[in-house]
Amino acid sequence: MADDRGDSELEDELEMQGAEGGGDVFDDPILEQGVVVLRGYVIERISTEDPGRHVDSVDLGGRPHEQDDPEVKEVVDQLLKIADELNRNVEFQRLINQVQGNCAKEVFMMVARSIFIDGINWGRVVGLFHLAYRLIYRALTTNHLENVRMVISWVLQVIRELLYPWLVQQGGWVGVIQSFPWRNAAIVASIVVVATFVYYRMKH
Repeated sequence: MADDRGDSELEDELEMQGAEGGGDVFDDPILEQGVVVLRGYVIERISTEDPGRHVDSVDLGGRPHEQDDPEVKEVVDQLLKIADELNRNVEFQRLINQVQGNCAKEVFMMVARSIFIDGINWGRVVGLFHLAYRLIYRALTTNHLENVRMVISWVLQVIRELLYPWLVQQGGWVGVIQSFPWRNAAIVASIVVVATFVYYRMKH
């Protein structure tokens, strides 16, 4: 069942990065791995799109070697394959770039909820991750580092409130490895995400 704790507790958990060099501390493996996988996704996207910029897990609030886990690497790799499909959608790219790097939490949560309004699949999960990646990338390139952890906390909230039961049914994040028809999922996600951003643009 999804965790119903409030925003302040979500942010407190992300503040549990210690002076001892530790990373986020969670009492649930799905939540913990989800944040690690998100950081891995962001790192790999930056490496592909901006090779001159070096970003590691510590820069994103994580532990130094968390991306060395073979399972995490495989999950991230599968999500990136889905992202390649999303990135071929020109309208998706154009619209996602219109979202302001300093967008309010209410805007982010509205878009996130719209992505999953009529169902969940791995393509839509990647749509969420890609939106978070764009906001985190802008935060890094504009030196608004405080926004990095803020965006991660928003994604964590979406995972808790909307995705948790579905992720349990999938067997956790490793479910994407067995989810072979990711191409169809990505196409569906493209349509849904584009529709979401068109709606956002029309209303603002």
